[in-house]
Amino acid sequence: MIRRFSTFWAELELKCAALLAAGITLLILLNVITRTIGIALFWVDELAIYLMIWMTFFAASAAIHHKNSVAVTLLADALDYKQRRLLMRCVDVILFAMALGMIYFCWRWFLPLDLLQAGLDIEVFQGETFNFIYSEITNTLPIRKVWVWLIMWFFAFGLFLHSLNNLLHPADQHADQSGTS
Repeated sequence: MIRRFSTFWAELELKCAALLAAGITLLILLNVITRTIGIALFWVDELAIYLMIWMTFFAASAAIHHKNSVAVTLLADALDYKQRRLLMRCVDVILFAMALGMIYFCWRWFLPLDLLQAGLDIEVFQGETFNFIYSEITNTLPIRKVWVWLIMWFFAFGLFLHSLNNLLHPADQHADQSGTS
């Protein structure tokens, strides 16, 4: 069940990343055209940056599922098969701990229960917590930054799901991890 959901989620993340990459390309093209004709749209730069952030987090999470993240393999290459598998299990445990930490820090940052206790009233929430996450506005776009920062929840969830899958299904790891798989 976890394996299938992790696979589904990774495919969804990659599709979202691809759509965001296409959006970034179109925004950059729009930016070039508008600047060339002397009508610069400054919000395009900021939106392209936010799309790139979202794309990166989606792709990074999917890479955990597929176990093809960028890695320095100097140590792993020097180990025999059993030691390498143990090292990969340690990496899986560290990634799972990181996922739990990300969820914890997202919870502490967004404070969803405090927001609910404030009756979803942002001003009351800010007064009680001195947390302004829900009211900070982007520089050139007329949206709140909380919409940009929501990617952290998606990343934390994907990292949790994929690292849990990797812990529960270690046999799914690539056979050698040394480039001979």
